[in-house]
This record gives sequence, C-alpha cells and structure tokens, in this order.
Amino acid sequence: MKILVVEDDATTGTYIARGLREEGHTVDLVADGRAGLLQATGAGYDVLIVDRMLPQIDGITLVKTLRGAGNMVPVLFLTALGSVEDRIGGLNAGGDDYLVKPFAFGELSARVAALARRPQTVEQETTLTAGDLEMDLLTRKVVRAGQELDLLPREFALLEFLMRRKGRVQTRTMLLEGVWDLSFDPMTNVVETHISRLRAKVDKPFETELIKTVRGAGYRIDG
Repeated sequence: MKILVVEDDATTGTYIARGLREEGHTVDLVADGRAGLLQATGAGYDVLIVDRMLPQIDGITLVKTLRGAGNMVPVLFLTALGSVEDRIGGLNAGGDDYLVKPFAFGELSARVAALARRPQTVEQETTLTAGDLEMDLLTRKVVRAGQELDLLPREFALLEFLMRRKGRVQTRTMLLEGVWDLSFDPMTNVVETHISRLRAKVDKPFETELIKTVRGAGYRIDG
C-alpha cells in the first residue's frame, strides 16, 4: 500500500513510517498540515494517517478540505485528543477511523489494513482535462487537440498541479511548495521560467490560451 503519514512529532512519525515500511508499504512522511494537504491531493494514496494537532493546517481542516474536493481516500486520525467529543468530531469531519495516543503499533497496522480493505466509494481520478487538453496520469501522456505533447518531468508536474486546481488561481508560493517542495522562496524566476516553457508547448501551437496569468496573484488554467 501507499500510505501518507502527517505527523508533526518527529519521533512518532519516524516510528510509524519505519514500522509500516518494514511491513512492505510505501510510506511518505510530512510534518505539517499544509504539506500534508498538498501531498495528499491526487497522489494516489491508499490510506492517510493524520494527527489532529498540526502546524499550518490542523488535521480536521485538512480532511474536510480533501473531502470537499471529492478526495475520499480512507483517513485514520491518530491523536492525543481522546474524548468522545473529539472522536465524534474527527469522524464527522470525514475521518474513517480514530486511534488515540499512546497506541500499539500492531493495532495501528491492523486498522490501516482494515481501512484499505474497504471498497472505495469514489474511483481514483486517472484522467485530468482542461478544454481540449487531456492528461492521462497512468500513462503520463498529455494530448491537446489530438496532438501528443512532449513534456519534461517538471513540466508535467507543474501542469498536473494546475489542472487539478482548474479555474483556481495558484500563487507563486503554492507552486513552489506543491511542485518544487520548497517552503521558502529561492528568489529566482524558476516558476516564471517553467510557466513560459509550459506555455510554449501547451498554448503557443494552438488557438486558445489555457494557462492564464492573473496579475498580482498568480496563474490558473481554464477549460
């Protein structure tokens, strides 16, 4: 299974990730809610393990945002907040299970396995579209108006990020975090350069411009 662990306590996060990897799972570990939300969006995870008390964005908000966007990946809340009201709040927010710290790793592993066995109510998205532009996430092919586009890996990642958020403005900071995994501004024109290269392939040969610059805000893709 592919599992995302969103846990700000380094010791706990490392412990969970190591144990799950020893069981043969692929595990990504992030330490704050904002990074967790970006990572979880369309990354094809089978299960998310989410702490409730996280920096940047709390776990409840993270899961509510995913559910609001139609992402129904199973979520196990793992938290020190163990009252009945806390558990109800987590489940009502969209969580599928709730485990209170301190916990036994064996129980966590069993709960993760149980969540993964549940039938998915919504199929994982494998194709993204924007106008006459289509991206196949399985074959990693991008086609516009019947013409296949030759994109470099970073260009593909940038286009995927924009297409998953079609119609919504993405700021330079969002792009740096979501595509380059940078939590700081490197003070270079890396975003602008890649947007320009992407436009040359996605827009320039065609009549309609899909990638738009929103002055003073960022970029968005229409369609």
